[in-house]
Amino acid sequence: MTAFDWPVLMRAGLRGLGLRPAEFWALTPAELVLLLGGGECGAPLDRARLDELARAFPDRVNGGTDGRV
Repeated sequence: MTAFDWPVLMRAGLRGLGLRPAEFWALTPAELVLLLGGGECGAPLDRARLDELARAFPDRVNGGTDGRV
């Protein structure tokens, strides 16, 4: 995994995009990449992929089946 170059990203967000610090820190990495003109985020999530993710990462429910997380 590559580390983030925070000084460069902060300069790009705060100076380049004119974001306020709270706005910058509220962004997800994907949102920041998009705002900075980065590449495609990939194909939209379809039902098959959602089902695959649900099987791989099932909700954990208080050790029971009451529907509460």
